[in-house]
Amino acid sequence: MSKTEQDLMSLPKKKFKFMNLAWIVILVAGLFVSINVTNTHLSELFANFGQFTEIFVQMSHPDWSYSSTVIPLLLETIKMAVLGTLFGSIVAFVYSLLIARNIVKNKAVTGTLRVIMNIIRTIPDLLLGAIFVAIVGIGPVAGILALSVFTFGVVVKLFYEAIETIDPGPIEALIAVGANKLQIIHFAVLPQIMTYFISYVLYAFEINVRASTVLGYLGAGGIGLYLQQTLQVFDYAKTGTIIIVIIVVVVIIDYISSKSREALMR
Repeated sequence: MSKTEQDLMSLPKKKFKFMNLAWIVILVAGLFVSINVTNTHLSELFANFGQFTEIFVQMSHPDWSYSSTVIPLLLETIKMAVLGTLFGSIVAFVYSLLIARNIVKNKAVTGTLRVIMNIIRTIPDLLLGAIFVAIVGIGPVAGILALSVFTFGVVVKLFYEAIETIDPGPIEALIAVGANKLQIIHFAVLPQIMTYFISYVLYAFEINVRASTVLGYLGAGGIGLYLQQTLQVFDYAKTGTIIIVIIVVVVIIDYISSKSREALMR
């Protein structure tokens, strides 16, 4: 092999190394600029470390007598997550079929609906909670509405992409025999995507159980509202009880949901 050929073969490697070096320089420069702009210093993290340890010690001695108050609130939080996941998933199911380009061929319709979907997806769950608390007031209804919209944003993105990757053979066969759109969806599309849809719904439910706690902190019902109250009055023993119960329930739900999704995808 001639020297010229060797030089040509080494060009991609040199370019790759240069790009890696360039990105490292950009990231490091961005880190220092961000620190200066936000006035963030690691020393501040340890400035009040003694106070943190004191609060942690108080939380590590939970007030178990408060459990009788916490459990009903936790059940309310789980109910919020269930209802929010259910309502959001139903809307996402129909919406996904409308924006999948292998189901709806009109690009104007799918394009417009996708723009709406992307706008909804950009709104974080905390902002949704604040908006619905302002609209319907403090309580679980605001949390359910916020979780419904949030679930829609999560499920619709994953589900329509799954629809667009299905085998087109059954669809083409039904079109050839004169099947209408509903028959195509029922016999050719749904059998290929239902396991994915259920898996995405379970995944959204996992997220919603955790999110519903934070939404409650904003006043959207559930256990998060009492978490806020105990922190405001510095009753860290009760705060510790709430946190422990939340962690245990979230871990159990995550485990059951992940095992269910694994079983579906086999």
